[in-house]
Amino acid sequence: MRTNGDLYDHDLYAWTQEQAVRLREGAWHEVDLAHLIEEIEDVGHSQRDALASHLLILLTHLLKVAIAARQRPHDLERAGRGWRTTCRTQRRLLAKRLRRNPSLHPTVPEECTEAYAIARDEAATALEVDEATVPLACPWTPEQVLDEDFWPEPPPQPQPEEGRRRIVFEDEG
Repeated sequence: MRTNGDLYDHDLYAWTQEQAVRLREGAWHEVDLAHLIEEIEDVGHSQRDALASHLLILLTHLLKVAIAARQRPHDLERAGRGWRTTCRTQRRLLAKRLRRNPSLHPTVPEECTEAYAIARDEAATALEVDEATVPLACPWTPEQVLDEDFWPEPPPQPQPEEGRRRIVFEDEG
């Protein structure tokens, strides 16, 4: 005879259905409480993970728009419309998730910071630009990132670190 834990380990879907039946019937003593608690916590984590995923996609595409405007105008002309569409879609999905889970609002600044670090790498790689030309910290507030009417200006060019020489080409002035 299989125990609750065995079923949980071998067929999660069957386990969920069995637990639902036991809960509906009020068979509290037969509920796999330890795994049920774990699954409920995982549902909460999945909501925050989804928020982070939407922010990552949004920030990556906001960066592509901003970087391409400064360094790759041809790419902006070619792909900018799709990047903006992706931004609008992600903002709508974020708004929906935050409406359904208002307690996630306080996590947005932290999730933006973490997502930006990855978005920075992804945008620089996708556009084939030097990562050093992309700001280390997100140049936009969380409110701007979520605002459907906000579109970034090209981010400022990072200044060379002190002690490093910068080569200036004749056409740069």
